[in-house]
Amino acid sequence: MGKKKMVNITHKSNTLRKAIAQAVVKVSSADTIKAVEEKTVPKGDVFEMAKTAGLFAAKRTSDMIPDCHPLPVEYTNITYNIENLEIYINVEVHTIYKTGVEVEAMHAASVVALTMYDMLKPIDKGISIEKIKLLEKKGGKTDYRKVVEENQISATVIVCSDSISAGEKQDKAGKVIMEKLEAYQVAVEDYQIIPDEKETIQNLVREKCAKKVSLVILSGGTGLSPRDVTPEAIQPMLERPIPGIEEAIRAYGQDRTPYSMLSRSVSGLIGNTLVLALPGSTKGAEESMDAVFPAIMHIFRVMAAFKHD
Repeated sequence: MGKKKMVNITHKSNTLRKAIAQAVVKVSSADTIKAVEEKTVPKGDVFEMAKTAGLFAAKRTSDMIPDCHPLPVEYTNITYNIENLEIYINVEVHTIYKTGVEVEAMHAASVVALTMYDMLKPIDKGISIEKIKLLEKKGGKTDYRKVVEENQISATVIVCSDSISAGEKQDKAGKVIMEKLEAYQVAVEDYQIIPDEKETIQNLVREKCAKKVSLVILSGGTGLSPRDVTPEAIQPMLERPIPGIEEAIRAYGQDRTPYSMLSRSVSGLIGNTLVLALPGSTKGAEESMDAVFPAIMHIFRVMAAFKHD
């Protein structure tokens, strides 16, 4: 067996994540429920004590569960609902981070239930914890899967490089981009390698837009060398620039290398085709994709909503 290690989430972006978990404590007597409601349990106020324990548990989940990442718990709410002899515990947790909080919510719900059990067992020998489950989670890549399911998204990947097109180097950046697209079930309909020639770039992009390809991603030519002409080729063609995408790419990259500020990535719509010009380095292309996917696919949902026959 290999050595245990934490899942690497450094490639992810912070987003709002929410989770709601539930636990059920079942007692054996209506007298127990009455004691809880009237706050006559010998060990104290069950609801308040259990809520305090749950708040601690939500924040300390990573101390107890080895694979859970330490994360900022921005909000926790614990509520109760009594139905006959069952006490339903609902725990809602929010964070703005790279990974979800479903385990934090379930951990907190379980600790609330255990605290109740501990406080009530002296007066009720028939108490039990019936179930702990996740009711709801929001945020992260799963929210964008429906976009691909609802819209037939196709992509073309174009590598702009004199040296690669001449056979002097092997393309890695374009292949990384394709791997990322395929991971999100985006069909790559074409992959081409062309030299750093402004007219060649423009002609190929026009051809793909005319064929109504959903997404055209160019890799290379976004730097500052004399032959880096991809932005100059693409910018005049854009009908609707989307500067926020470029800002997200550079901000994400800046957290990883100070050289990200030198990148001249561009983005925008030509008709209904989204065009992205990304760096030609393998790491730059990979990080640029991580910076904007899968959230960027919301564009296709918006365009589909306003499409007219």
